[in-house]
Amino acid sequence: MQARSALFDLYGDHLRPRGGRAPVAALVKLLAPLGIAPPAVRTAVSRMVRQGWLDPLRLVSGPGYSITPKAARRLDEAAARIYRTGRVSWDGRFDLLVLEAPPSRRERQRLAANLSFLGYGTLDEQTWVATRPGEDVDLLLAEAGVRFERFTASHAAGTPGAMGVVRRAWDLAEIGRAYERFVAEQRPLLAGVTVRSTDEEAYAARFRLVHAWRTFLFRDPQLPPALLPERWPGTAAASFFDRHAARLRPAADRYVEHCLDAGNRIARQKGR
Repeated sequence: MQARSALFDLYGDHLRPRGGRAPVAALVKLLAPLGIAPPAVRTAVSRMVRQGWLDPLRLVSGPGYSITPKAARRLDEAAARIYRTGRVSWDGRFDLLVLEAPPSRRERQRLAANLSFLGYGTLDEQTWVATRPGEDVDLLLAEAGVRFERFTASHAAGTPGAMGVVRRAWDLAEIGRAYERFVAEQRPLLAGVTVRSTDEEAYAARFRLVHAWRTFLFRDPQLPPALLPERWPGTAAASFFDRHAARLRPAADRYVEHCLDAGNRIARQKGR
């Protein structure tokens, strides 16, 4: 698990509901159960500041970092998709992007990852499609310096043609297999976390569960049910995730509060 990715998970899943800020000491303590060393945490934090995701600030308990408005928007969107709080519907329209790919391979890979996160799939090297408009896609492409044109395509002849477009843009069979692997890999790990487990153990297990589930934000565009195959594995996987994420949430919350309170207690003792 990379420190930067883990920090996004930490802020999105635990710190965003608590004001989106935390002291450095708490960040280090909260990522330690995941095997992430303090130097890696500090390096990742510095990188996220340069990229505009975090802002440094001074807290009562010491130096810390808060999420920026840009990060808040991204984390809120990710949370809605991770916990699938919104009903996926479709009005029969596709959002089409025709763009000039960046010259360097690294820039193309970064752009592809960002577009995938926003729910777009590729029809060819220059054409991307989504079943719903990505709210930040214009800003994303402008910041990347990519020239593009954007179209709305209406589909009014039933679903077979639309499903053909979807199957060109995404490998649904592979995504379905990935969901099945997710459940198979997580089930034995979660079975070992019971009411006898410590809060730290439950927190670490839940963190890894959410971290693994989060990868689907870059793989699965969460298509409307009308465009999905029958017995879609993503449905069963989502139920599995929701059940265990909810089961481990109370213990995980206790551990997070313990780590955040520890820094405040130390600060109070120093202030005496």
